[in-house]
Amino acid sequence: MRKLQVDILGLSTSPHTNGAYALILYELEGKRKLPIIIGGFEAQAIALKLENIKPPRPFTHDLFKNIADAFHLHVNEIIIDELHNETFYAKVVCEVNGEIHEIDARPSDAIAIAVRFSAPLFVTEEIMDEAGIKEEQKEEEEVGVREPEKVVAGASNQEDLLGELQISLNDAITRENYEEAAKLRDEISRLKNRG
Repeated sequence: MRKLQVDILGLSTSPHTNGAYALILYELEGKRKLPIIIGGFEAQAIALKLENIKPPRPFTHDLFKNIADAFHLHVNEIIIDELHNETFYAKVVCEVNGEIHEIDARPSDAIAIAVRFSAPLFVTEEIMDEAGIKEEQKEEEEVGVREPEKVVAGASNQEDLLGELQISLNDAITRENYEEAAKLRDEISRLKNRG
């Protein structure tokens, strides 16, 4: 399992997500981005720490950090290592008294913990290959805006549909609409798995 180090590019929201946010991770030594849809509470926990805003009372992730510090538990790294049915899975790699432990976690919680410990974030190469979105070159940035519904109607076979969805995905990335890009990426993945 090859790990790629990533960092947080930012959080974005859309009125169509019912309170969910897209957390955008980017490859430190590459050109791909990985959007992960997370809940509002976790987005707030990550954003507060990134902005160095200290709440008057500790939130859940702050409480975990305080308990970990009291018991000399150190978070070494976070690894997003699985993707099943469009759901990401992560591990928090901790060390206490010289023993290493991997603890299963949702990526949103793991990342909220990582920012509190200044722990590095990693994604497996397989996940980045499957769900990552590559930054596009200049020529591809000039592709016109296309709606997914129009794309589906105009495609005569699966190969055409995949091509049209890829064009729409490139356009969504260019417009930095990562929520739409994530949905298009998932649709492309579904079609490829069916074919």
